[in-house]
Amino acid sequence: MSHTFVVIAEARGGKLRQVSLEAVHAARLAKEDGDRVAAVLIGSQAASMAEELAAYADEVRVVDRPELEAYNPEAYGAAVFGVLDALNPQAVFLGHTAVGRDLAPMIAARLDAGQISDVVAIERDGAGEPAYVRPLYAGKAFETKKFAGGGPRVVTIRPNNFPAAEPLPAPGTVVQADYAAPPDLRTVVKDVVRKASGAVDLTEARIVVSGGRGVKSADGFKPLEELAAVLNAAVGASRGACDAGYCDYALQIGQTGKVVTPELYIACGISGAIQHLAGMSRSRVIVAINKDPEAPIFKVADYGIVGDLFEVVPLLTEEFKKALA
Repeated sequence: MSHTFVVIAEARGGKLRQVSLEAVHAARLAKEDGDRVAAVLIGSQAASMAEELAAYADEVRVVDRPELEAYNPEAYGAAVFGVLDALNPQAVFLGHTAVGRDLAPMIAARLDAGQISDVVAIERDGAGEPAYVRPLYAGKAFETKKFAGGGPRVVTIRPNNFPAAEPLPAPGTVVQADYAAPPDLRTVVKDVVRKASGAVDLTEARIVVSGGRGVKSADGFKPLEELAAVLNAAVGASRGACDAGYCDYALQIGQTGKVVTPELYIACGISGAIQHLAGMSRSRVIVAINKDPEAPIFKVADYGIVGDLFEVVPLLTEEFKKALA
């Protein structure tokens, strides 16, 4: 008997988020031969994104309504529940994003399903059953978990830990799903004010240039922003820099901030407190720039530069400009 594995896709600014395609890949890893992958896309003016998503999923159910342009837990929940009731999924996969972390427990409660969150890898045990790897204790250890029984399952995956899915030989079908707004809707999103955090989404960036207290001021982030612009990177920060008022908390990386897993993480003037390491220690390559040769960040860095970031970062920027010209 075949089952349906559902991916709840996300879009931002009229474009599919990369984590949506990573979730499709994760669903493919977890499913058995003969199972199918269906995607759900909710939003406004989502037709073109649904067609794009159909290249990766056997079926796409799209709920396209103007009032669903901005995320609203009650409205999105109603839209998702209607689709899931029709699909009767074996498992539901979401990105471990702000939206995914909010929706996943609601879906698990609705389906009476088990949930495993913040998954970074999917393996197969000796019996061929999928096993889910997730970090714990701020990334200092990892655990492998499996679902008990054959009931529904909900999984959130950490961005940038799975490759994006490859397109299918033939695109899937796109189905317009019905939507009935909850009669007792208690909140309405009137406007979304986005704080400037650079052109590249921090949680999905392949390269992150991050600053700590060592930047000394808000102006101290300017060299980092210039380097980020050359590398098409996102700018991040430690909590210390945010607490000092050097930048907005939207840039914070760490245990109480965002978790990033880029291919390259450049830490500038960051000491390397364990709370910050929890948010970036799984970066593929870590480069640390710090005047203190005993800074803890050097213990996790692949490459370390002992020096003044205000001298080192501009030199790196110029060299990257030459190399990328």
